[in-house]
Parts: sequence; structure tokens; C-alpha cells
Amino acid sequence: MNYLAHIYLSGDDTLVTLGNFMADGIKGKQYKEFLPQLQKGILLHRGIDTFTDSHPIVKQSTKRLHSKYSHYSGVIVDILYDHFLAKNWRIYSDEPLAAYIEKFYDSLDENYELLTPGIQRMIPHMIADNWLLSYSEISGIGTVLYNMNRRTRNISGMDRAVEDLQLHYHDFENEFTRFFEELRHFCQLKREELDLKFSIKK
Repeated sequence: MNYLAHIYLSGDDTLVTLGNFMADGIKGKQYKEFLPQLQKGILLHRGIDTFTDSHPIVKQSTKRLHSKYSHYSGVIVDILYDHFLAKNWRIYSDEPLAAYIEKFYDSLDENYELLTPGIQRMIPHMIADNWLLSYSEISGIGTVLYNMNRRTRNISGMDRAVEDLQLHYHDFENEFTRFFEELRHFCQLKREELDLKFSIKK
């Protein structure tokens, strides 16, 4: 899953959300260097990634792209799934998406010193271009994929994947909807497991 999904699936705890958001840059046992609530978010992120990568519905989505994009197909599906979360946000939250995102951006500013250097460098660009809100439009996803392709020195061809999104739009949306219900349930249980684990540590 991509940024918006990881943020949403973190629940209501700000530090858990921040840990989940910045977890990609934290390797191995480095997570133990962070505050306990941040550690929970990092471990939740890893659980989400493992659950997602092994799920048959997600594999169905990635298989549709694999012949064109090879190992980049999983990254593309993560981005496409964030589009459907943003587009169908009202199904998953009573809070308007724009307000939810603004609150998250505020939390980045308020907890800036807790963020990893890589995230600190990234967030001015994220906020200035409002990446998270842009996911709700196909044009926004097109921009994300274009920038991802540039990061691979145009090797991946990911910029063309917006055409695959449009061509197979309803198939991808249906797969996201079915998968996301299972992922939400998994995350509820995972958060409870981590709460118990960290309470025992105390």
C-alpha cells in the first residue's frame, strides 16, 4: 500500500501514524531506536506490507501489469490502490478527505524533530503539491507515476501505467474494494496485538 493507505490504517494515534508513514526508511532493528508509539507504527507498516504482498487479490492486480512493468508492477498497484481509497474516501471515513489530510500535514509539522531525515526532506514537496489529495484524481496518479518513472531514470515505464488504470479501471477498483476490507480487519487485529505487546514490555 502507498502513503494514504498506511496513514489511514494506523488508527487514531498520531505517533503510530507517523511511525507507519516513515517506516520504509527504517531497516531491520533500527526501529528499536524510536519511541514506543513510533515503533508500533513501524511494525504495523511491516505487517501491512507482508499481508499485502502475499494476498491473492493483490497478486491478481499485479499479474495484469507484470508483462509490461515486471517487478515494478507491485509499486504501481500500491499507487493505484491509494487512488481508489481517496476516490471512495466517504465509504471509509466520516471526515472529509481534505480535512483529514490537512490534519496529517499539521502533525508532520508539530512532530518534525521525530521524523527521519529523508522524510524531513520530502514533506515540503508533499505538502506544497498536496500529494495525498491529488491521489483522488486520475491526473494526480498520472503525475505520481510520471515522477516515479523519472526516479528509475525512465527505465520502469511507470508513467504509462495510467493508461492501464483507465483500461482496467473497474477491475482494479473491484480488487481494491475486496482486498481493503480484509486489510482493514487485519490492521485492527495487528494494532491490538501491538498494543498488548508493548503494554507487556512496560
